[in-house]
Amino acid sequence: MDVVIVGGLHAAARRAAVDELLAGVPGSVALHHDLSTAVRGTVVRTVRDATGVLSTGEVPLVDDCACCALREDLVPELHRLADAGLTRLAVVELWDSVEPKAMAEVVAAHAGDGLMLSGVVTAVDPALLLPCLGNGDDLMDAGLAAAPTDRRTVADTWARQLEYAPVLAVMDSAEADDEDRALLTQLHPTAHRVVITTGIGEGGSLTAATLATLATLATLATLAARAGFAGFDVEAAAAAQHPACALLPVEADERGVATLVWHRKRPFHPERLYAALEELTCAAVRSRGRFWLADHPDTLLGWDAAGGALCVESAGPWLASLPDAAWELVPAVRRAAAALDWHPEHGDCCTHLVFTSPGLDRDGLERLLESCLLTDEEYAAGRDAWKRLPSAFDALL
Repeated sequence: MDVVIVGGLHAAARRAAVDELLAGVPGSVALHHDLSTAVRGTVVRTVRDATGVLSTGEVPLVDDCACCALREDLVPELHRLADAGLTRLAVVELWDSVEPKAMAEVVAAHAGDGLMLSGVVTAVDPALLLPCLGNGDDLMDAGLAAAPTDRRTVADTWARQLEYAPVLAVMDSAEADDEDRALLTQLHPTAHRVVITTGIGEGGSLTAATLATLATLATLATLAARAGFAGFDVEAAAAAQHPACALLPVEADERGVATLVWHRKRPFHPERLYAALEELTCAAVRSRGRFWLADHPDTLLGWDAAGGALCVESAGPWLASLPDAAWELVPAVRRAAAALDWHPEHGDCCTHLVFTSPGLDRDGLERLLESCLLTDEEYAAGRDAWKRLPSAFDALL
């Protein structure tokens, strides 16, 4: 049985995308776990098709975690549908703050066991793109937390949902303007975009072109044309998000939205970079990548910022810091990414940051970043001297 995951914080767009899939693919059903009831100790599961609700049920929390309950219940329910032999496509509609990566990996782990993860879709209302990216509120404060310990923010959750999926189902929103659409394109330039209509379930109708597109996306073996999803590779999707080999956006400037790609082969001075963190974090609605810090010269550090909040974390060693024998244990995509950045003196150590935002001050941002690098004199002092620099980032790392 083919399985397609549809997620995203934009609930109306997500529901419209699921409704179009149900209407466009005969024999399809949608499963949705409502995590809003988790405060009462349960998660509500709904199974529906194009005609309406087929069944509902309550699932108890697992380890006080709504997402854990979802994982424990989802696969058995998918197996039940597959074993019955009546369902051609199962659409897993994720709850607002559930990230597709975790659920995709759960389903993919059971591939060949009657299930095939055909694709992952994030539904987007372009008019809500910027407000979500600029929202630094905790999910807990927004009523969207998946567990009492959930410390994610609206912005960083939405950014990961958007950037993980290779397909975006984009609502045809009258409130969206050219700037919203340009921002969406620059944030995820490689995504395949499918336009979804509104009004499904309220007397709306589907065009033949929309039905054909959605049928292709379903990639059912019985369909004559199989030009869309041909199976979803969770390992490739994870690699595309990993700081060491992420598929980052390219330089762009359109409709008032710009993307700056900043690539340097010299490390940052820890104190100067730390002093500039707030300004750098707020310089763009979204920034991400990897960076090289002088007092941690062997550690690849990930940079992930959205909504005025920044996450800095270790992503393991640079390949140049590993013994040759360890390279065989490194995924090929990581080795390929390192080869593209390889420098004869310091290997793959470098900084590759990408900033995307409306009204981006490219010149000011570049000057600020340049001021945080080691000077010629500091760089010439060598790694032993770098390691003695004040460790301003130790509290974050």
